[in-house]
Amino acid sequence: MNLEKALFALRLLKRGRKAITALAGILLLLTLCGGSATTALADSPITVVLDPKNAGALVPEGFSGLSYEMALVLPSGNGKYYFSPDNQPLIRMFQTLGIKTLRVGGNTADRPTVKVPEPADIDSLFAFATRAGVKVIFTLRLRDSTPEDAAKVAKYVMDHYKSDVVCFAVGNEPNVFAKQYDIYREQLEKYMAAINAVAPDARFCGPSTTPGKAAWARDLAKDLGPSGKLALITQHDYPGASALKVTNVVAGRDKMLSTDWIKYYEKFYNSFVPAAISNRVSYRLEEANSYFNGGLKGGSDTFTSALWGLDYLHWWAAHGANGINFHTGDNVASGETNRSCWYASFVSSPEGYNVRPIAYGTKTFDLGSHGRIVPAQMESNPDNLNLTAYAVLAQDKTLLVTLINKEHGAGAREANVSIMPGQAYGGGEEIFLSAPQGDVAATAGITLGGASIKDDGSWNGSWTKLGGPAEGGQFNVKVPVASAVVIKLRGK
Repeated sequence: MNLEKALFALRLLKRGRKAITALAGILLLLTLCGGSATTALADSPITVVLDPKNAGALVPEGFSGLSYEMALVLPSGNGKYYFSPDNQPLIRMFQTLGIKTLRVGGNTADRPTVKVPEPADIDSLFAFATRAGVKVIFTLRLRDSTPEDAAKVAKYVMDHYKSDVVCFAVGNEPNVFAKQYDIYREQLEKYMAAINAVAPDARFCGPSTTPGKAAWARDLAKDLGPSGKLALITQHDYPGASALKVTNVVAGRDKMLSTDWIKYYEKFYNSFVPAAISNRVSYRLEEANSYFNGGLKGGSDTFTSALWGLDYLHWWAAHGANGINFHTGDNVASGETNRSCWYASFVSSPEGYNVRPIAYGTKTFDLGSHGRIVPAQMESNPDNLNLTAYAVLAQDKTLLVTLINKEHGAGAREANVSIMPGQAYGGGEEIFLSAPQGDVAATAGITLGGASIKDDGSWNGSWTKLGGPAEGGQFNVKVPVASAVVIKLRGK
């Protein structure tokens, strides 16, 4: 409807006040939207083509992980442990979210003012790990330490909990104090030799550097990958860099959902992953989140992080990562100090742990990621909608499809997606990740399957029936603005 037609209609209906009011609203909308009143309301058609017959690598069982400061392994002022086999709300939260790998490290692993964990501390950590069903990446102190000191800790861990250890990282972000890669590698080799002398089965991971030093990961893969002693190349990643440098929170949220960040992933991947692959070493982002220095208040703690985190997990799974550990905690280290943690997955509450939005992304990933990666091609997206699609083929041949509509704000568009599954499926179920009014700035009211995750770790969200295939075998799904959906398709 153009402006001239609207004016003509207004003249014809000037006797009806209600009609005049309605058409005046149309005129205003036309003026504000440059002549189109349907831009913000129209569906955007998209076709996603899947190829389950060529399913690739299995998503590792321990892909989803959390990362904590080493200081949290120590008892609090009242003598209680955070990681305790008696901490039922935390155990249940790990199990609900699908967390399978626990990394302890962070800046406090190398902070001289923080005590190195002793046997009683380690016992409580691994008793918790057993109850929660997680494996542990354990960081040994490198700064102001010795190979012999680290070997004592590693020997105790291996003597008592060998089957629960993924690997030992030697130092956290060693580029901050070792400065040069050659210096770090020389120190690492000394530590590895001392540890293997008392714990021959111990395996290692590293270099665990800051994102800007991924070249160390590339070089370590080349230098020590062929030795077989590296279980993983581990790298830290914060795509948004320092939260302290973000001057516009809205722009900070927009970046989290932008295609620019995906371009960053590709560049970051190319900086070290090909070297790991060519030297037959798996790689893992053992500490990661949106922005470092505790995250961006108004960004990392909003629904934006749920959509970002879900997309981030799937992107790296599709690119062969061993897994991701989102850094979390009530407080996190920033240099030699601690800060409030805005990117936390959950924080302590009187009833257990209050869930932050990013944890909903983790839980949604858990619902749609157990199986082998299926090629997913966006064959048609004429309106260039900001949507991503991923697929996994489960062991029982169920096809799991995740669609993430990152459109948000003024002019955001609902997605009308036609899924071409590549073979015949009779029907299935779907479950939606949503925020109130599709508001990416929301910090509460978020639901998955119509339910929130409670502080005690419980969740009772439900799947709903998906209509049968349309003519041609495709499934049509509407994905609202700023939301995500996981779809389960079952064979006939």
